[in-house]
Amino acid sequence: MTFQVAVIPGDGIGPELYEGSKRIISKLIEKYNLDINLIEVEAGDTALNKYGEALPKQTLSVIEKADMILKGPVGETAMDVVVKLRQMYDMYANIRPAKSLPNVQTKYPNVDLLIVRENTEDLYKGFEFVPFNGVAIAIKVTTEFASKRIVNIALNYALMRRRKVTCVHKSNVMRVTDGLFASVCREVLKGKVNFEEMYVDAAAANLVRDPTRFDVIVTSNVYGDILSDEASQIAGSLGLAPSANIGDRKSMFEPVHGAAFDIAGKGIANPTAFLLSVSMMLSRMYELSKEDRYLLASKSLENAIIETYKSGKKLTEDVGGNAKLKDMVDEIYKYI
Repeated sequence: MTFQVAVIPGDGIGPELYEGSKRIISKLIEKYNLDINLIEVEAGDTALNKYGEALPKQTLSVIEKADMILKGPVGETAMDVVVKLRQMYDMYANIRPAKSLPNVQTKYPNVDLLIVRENTEDLYKGFEFVPFNGVAIAIKVTTEFASKRIVNIALNYALMRRRKVTCVHKSNVMRVTDGLFASVCREVLKGKVNFEEMYVDAAAANLVRDPTRFDVIVTSNVYGDILSDEASQIAGSLGLAPSANIGDRKSMFEPVHGAAFDIAGKGIANPTAFLLSVSMMLSRMYELSKEDRYLLASKSLENAIIETYKSGKKLTEDVGGNAKLKDMVDEIYKYI
């Protein structure tokens, strides 16, 4: 099969990240004989100003036919693009690795954990209302169905990693909603992996105290959003973190960082998070196709990034170097 990929370059530094990364993606396609068709579409702040919609109809038409979405960062319209696409296509699993890179100054040099976040429920359902002046209410949604499928995703990852899962919740306060999530964790995970439970505040503290104690963390939407940002920063920088939004029908891959309008157009953006997201996309293609060439391409790209950081010669300013975006892309290209 040929994978159809809708590419949203996005706003701010997004277009230059994608433009700079094209050479690397093309080399991977050629070297590993990958069947991938990239189709660029518009979405985000620029699309809103141009068409009056952050997700124009012509963009949605392409996305509907695509197998996957590769997205750069968008600006103020993130809710109208990212969250909308997650919910439209039930991309229920948000996968956020936090892994140390060589020569990046951090307190902990050996961070390697994975946060598996439920991506469709919780307070991010957006069920908010004002019953009367001065009072605002939000509804927290937790279902057994969504909890089971995300916990099973976490189990699958743990079995491929170090066989440990930490279920994060706050059931001592939210006894019904978080209580349901916690009970599902126990039902699915006990006896299959090294299983532990942790209240979200304790999890936040333990991530700072010793992130190496964690392997896979599974949690609900809001907690996962906060903890994954914390974990990424502990591992080096939010600007280096990739992510995947996985659904049964469609998946989306994107860097965690924002559009960074302050450095847009200067050619100094770091391509790491975007390219690691491409690596995650290739890994997903392997899962769907069972063809080793996609996994080899994914590992090749990840290893090329690691080798670039090991050499330390062509790193951008945000990680202590003085290279430009193009210089760093050229260096990664060299190692593939």
